[in-house]
Amino acid sequence: MTYRVCLVCMGNICRSPMAEVVLRATLAEHGLDEVLVDSAGTGDWHVGGPMDQRAAQTLAEHGYDGSAHRARQFTGDWFGRHDLVLAMDTANLRALRRLAPAGQDVRLFRSFDPSAPADAEVPDPYYGGQDGFDEVLRQVKAASEGLAKHLADELR
Repeated sequence: MTYRVCLVCMGNICRSPMAEVVLRATLAEHGLDEVLVDSAGTGDWHVGGPMDQRAAQTLAEHGYDGSAHRARQFTGDWFGRHDLVLAMDTANLRALRRLAPAGQDVRLFRSFDPSAPADAEVPDPYYGGQDGFDEVLRQVKAASEGLAKHLADELR
């Protein structure tokens, strides 16, 4: 059985592609090959473009490869292709819930990080410095680990 997860931020060039790359690697480490991961943005500004260079560099410095990423926009028909849709922040969560059919599982990504407070978001690092990208990486690693453990329990 294939299980599909989509990670969503605003433009699909920083947070959600970083989370996609990290989550995919984390799931592989946990032997969860039946889980497919992709990402998208709620906006269309960057469709077809690569990941933000700072995001890609941060990933590369930690052994991840984000070079194949191309930004995409999340549309309502994506819900039919995903079992779980995860927003990086509450603004994107609200946008996704407006599009979602009844019963669709849409949550905040950091809800899977057991050390994160309720309603914790992954902040947008786009307008800040390198420290913001480092923090995003730390947060998506923690949430990815928690999600992998959750899915291992749920799918096995």
